Amino acid sequence: MFIENVDKKYFTFEEYRELVKVNQEDKDKKFIYLYSTQPEEQHIYVEGAKNKGYDVLWMDGVIDTHFVNFLEQKLEGSSFARVDADTVDKLINKEESKISVLNEEQQNALKEIAESVVNKEIYHVNFESLTEKDAPVMVTRPEFMRRMKEMSATGGGYSFMGEMPDQYNLVVNNNHPLMSKILTEENAVKKTQLMQQAIDLALLGQGLLKGEAMSNFMRRSVEMLGKDE
Repeated sequence: MFIENVDKKYFTFEEYRELVKVNQEDKDKKFIYLYSTQPEEQHIYVEGAKNKGYDVLWMDGVIDTHFVNFLEQKLEGSSFARVDADTVDKLINKEESKISVLNEEQQNALKEIAESVVNKEIYHVNFESLTEKDAPVMVTRPEFMRRMKEMSATGGGYSFMGEMPDQYNLVVNNNHPLMSKILTEENAVKKTQLMQQAIDLALLGQGLLKGEAMSNFMRRSVEMLGKDE
């Protein structure tokens, strides 16, 4: 059996395990296999993983969710994670500490703004100390919940999961300059607009910005482009 990565290279599973076993081992000595179901749509997450030196499998088949569960049972000390299930540092947790430029009070102020423009029942706002080059806001979807819903949709049991609402993590990057800019902005309306724009860009990257929200984003983008600083 051959498997394919996002660079369209093929490996036997033994060859692939040898390729990733050094870099993709977490703090608990567990091998983490990253995969993407839609490399183009998930490009920012794929690139984030590759920038860390990780490799990403291409698994876009209808039954791949079942196949992943089978492999996890068969391969001791291994797990699979879709690249957009969390930030890459959490997907392969090497327990590397990162310093935040924002204190708790500043994070709480930003959280209040973020929660004012999203549905809190669907999007859970949290903060992580990423790099300045990472996106200001990212949207991730917990691996377990997504897998169960996908299995439900393909008749693989867990039918009750299909009735549950989708839930996502809205990850705000403490160390992105935009967050500091929002904090120092004196105009309350502009504060909210900047946060909304960052969130909408993250939602757009996940294909979650639709209908009226998309129209509002486009209109706001044009207005912001036309304003003088």
